[in-house]
Amino acid sequence: MTLVGLLTEEEKDLLTGQMVTLDWYYNPVKDCNEDWIISSEEIDNTTNEEFLWVKDLTMIEWCNPSPPITGSIL
Repeated sequence: MTLVGLLTEEEKDLLTGQMVTLDWYYNPVKDCNEDWIISSEEIDNTTNEEFLWVKDLTMIEWCNPSPPITGSIL
């Protein structure tokens, strides 16, 4: 089971484009439930004092989104 940190839309906007640590940027993504999340690695490696609040995020099980259907079904 892979755990990830659950974000609100506002928290996602705050993290997008910001550094986890030197040369590593947050990459919020949506899971299969359309929730914004960040990885536990991003959380564990956060050193920027401005974003230490990510260490208190609710942790949920990663739910991989289904890949989009492409091409024709013939």
